[in-house]
Amino acid sequence: MKKLAIYVVVLVILGVIFLVPGIRNYLKDQFFPIATIENAVHISEADYDVDLQGINVPSTNLKNFKNKPVFLNFWGTWCPPCRKEWPSIQRLYDRRKENVDFVLIAMKDEEATVRKFLKENNYTVPVYIAQSPISEKILPKAFPTTFLLDKNGRILIKEDAATDWDAESIHQFIDNIIK
Repeated sequence: MKKLAIYVVVLVILGVIFLVPGIRNYLKDQFFPIATIENAVHISEADYDVDLQGINVPSTNLKNFKNKPVFLNFWGTWCPPCRKEWPSIQRLYDRRKENVDFVLIAMKDEEATVRKFLKENNYTVPVYIAQSPISEKILPKAFPTTFLLDKNGRILIKEDAATDWDAESIHQFIDNIIK
């Protein structure tokens, strides 16, 4: 009798999951985030227009990174969580720089302080300081803030906290978007 009750409960739960669209879609988004790409927010041509002063690379404009996946990170040397995630960003860059453009924008920082931080830690990830206004769509409200943009300018990941960017799940996600 207990086995029958357990089977009935399991069948009811599975029925709810598969038949109730709201629950099914929520679980799909939680366990299969790549499925949410169709609903992603797009970065417009105007949003990409940010002049960038290169710290360890030549100066450029963010619009020069269109048509390729972009790892866009806003950080500061004054921000402990930002500093904490840097080693994983460097490892991700070392493994993925051929497939993804990396743009790390130092915010509320002096150029000399950023240069010293990069040199002391032997970091080679491209770092910039914005020289023109940043669109509200991507302007961070907290630090660090990281976006992973696809080649069409869709925001696929937005993370407002320190993250292990060298995690296997991130590499798998990148594999899916560069196909």
